[in-house]
Amino acid sequence: MKSLAALAVLVAVMVGEPGPATAGVERLYVLDCGLNVGKDQSRWSPGVNEGKSMEFSNNCYLIKHDKGLVLWDTGVPDAVAGMPDGMVVANGAITYRRAKTLASQLAQLGVKPDAITYVALSHTHGDHVGNIAMFPASTLLIQGSEYEWSLNAPVKPAYPASQTVKKLAGDHDVFGDGSVTILSTPGHTPGHQSLLVQLPKTGFVVLSGDAVHFQDNWVNRRVPQMNVNRDQTLASMQRLADTLAERKAQLWIGHDKAQSERLKYAPASYD
Repeated sequence: MKSLAALAVLVAVMVGEPGPATAGVERLYVLDCGLNVGKDQSRWSPGVNEGKSMEFSNNCYLIKHDKGLVLWDTGVPDAVAGMPDGMVVANGAITYRRAKTLASQLAQLGVKPDAITYVALSHTHGDHVGNIAMFPASTLLIQGSEYEWSLNAPVKPAYPASQTVKKLAGDHDVFGDGSVTILSTPGHTPGHQSLLVQLPKTGFVVLSGDAVHFQDNWVNRRVPQMNVNRDQTLASMQRLADTLAERKAQLWIGHDKAQSERLKYAPASYD
């Protein structure tokens, strides 16, 4: 039996298929990074519920690997938690709200901001980069095209001057073991990226970023009107679909409120 198991592993390696999990990821925490209230759902879902408001979740994720910590996105600014009426942005199209600060959730887990090895941003819209200034000691993982694009944005992200920035040009294996892999998925913004995580028990999970906003948009391949490139968006959705099939992965859509309500939030975790 042992010889048969060894042969199976050898065959898997030879044909390029994944063998037994050797991922260094220990835990993944889902963090509440705010609530967005959209004034008109059709801004994100063309032709659907025109003129009707919609709430969508805004998740960040903390990944504990045996070689360090990765924070995926930083969410709505923590200062919004102190604003009873929220923060109105995008010329009135969106209102940010925040019930819990990112800082308090990290503290609850016993994690200090300077202990986070990498901060990886799906993209640089305000509800994903709102707390980047908290992490001057962390290395920023961002597509080079996204970083340069953000420098000309109407509201430039508050990148810490002392922060190390690693500008990527495509996919990136964060720890070199295939357990945390950044996937280039442009279209929503020029350098949008998603994240593929391999957990020892849960298996593969794809964190969508804004490659897709809602499950209904995913099923119907809808492209939000504010996306910078429709063709790239559709190609990125197909790439994610192929990844899900290849890895038998789950797709976690950070802005899909209905799906998010079924997830376990920190201090609970996935392993």
